[in-house]
Amino acid sequence: MNRDWIATARTLSQALPYLQRYADATVVIKLGGHAMGSDDAMEEFARDVALMRQVGVNPVIVHGGGPMINDMLKRLNIQSEFVNGKRVTDQATMEVVEMVLSGLVNARIVQAITAQGGRCVGVSGKDSGLIICDQEDPELGLVGAPTEVNPRLLRDLADKGIIPVIAPLGMGRNGETFNINGDTAAGAIAAALKADRLLLLTDVAGVKNAEGEVLTELTAAQIREMVANGTIAGGMIPKTQTALDAIDGGVRAAVILDGRAPNACLLELFTEHGAGSIIRAQ
Repeated sequence: MNRDWIATARTLSQALPYLQRYADATVVIKLGGHAMGSDDAMEEFARDVALMRQVGVNPVIVHGGGPMINDMLKRLNIQSEFVNGKRVTDQATMEVVEMVLSGLVNARIVQAITAQGGRCVGVSGKDSGLIICDQEDPELGLVGAPTEVNPRLLRDLADKGIIPVIAPLGMGRNGETFNINGDTAAGAIAAALKADRLLLLTDVAGVKNAEGEVLTELTAAQIREMVANGTIAGGMIPKTQTALDAIDGGVRAAVILDGRAPNACLLELFTEHGAGSIIRAQ
């Protein structure tokens, strides 16, 4: 008998306790980076998500779209202004952001998952009042900070076996549209759902120590200490802060994992060794 077939059967058998563990669990996945960068990567991600739903997991997808927004603004000759490294979002920019996130990126993800047999629907944080925002900083314009998440829509979809794919937009209290950082939106949604896991797909292998080694398990206290002493720096700071905020909000654990790795989400959920760095309250 073919050894590859035997190895595949063994892998499936070893996954049984994890399949049982995550049956009917809610897993929020922030999709970004490499996983959105090519058709092949998107197809693989979509297949993994469809499989998760098939075995009883309730995946909730939140996506970014920064590079695509940049490309569209350039094509439309709309100049961007930045304050402390963050884009100022005026009304003209906001219209492009919404067009790209909801009309292009979201639709592409929905199409990919549907092609793999998954039942899914694209929504934005504005739909059914899912995410209510305040303005994050007047200097940044229409950039929102979530103040309220109303997860009833997401629960209704999960009850029907439908995977929500969410564009990170929110609604202000006066009806205005806000752009939200994708990681921030994912963390807020995960907390509102009291998700079992928040998976943050990135283009790095995970949280690293001072020697550059990936740390597979961390507590919230260890993360705070590593930020304070400078071991965690740069773009990893906001990602770990999202993880901490989600855990403080009731998420059982957050994982920062490498979206470049094949089948990263399946490895994290259904294998003993997992993938990336898992962060728990203690």
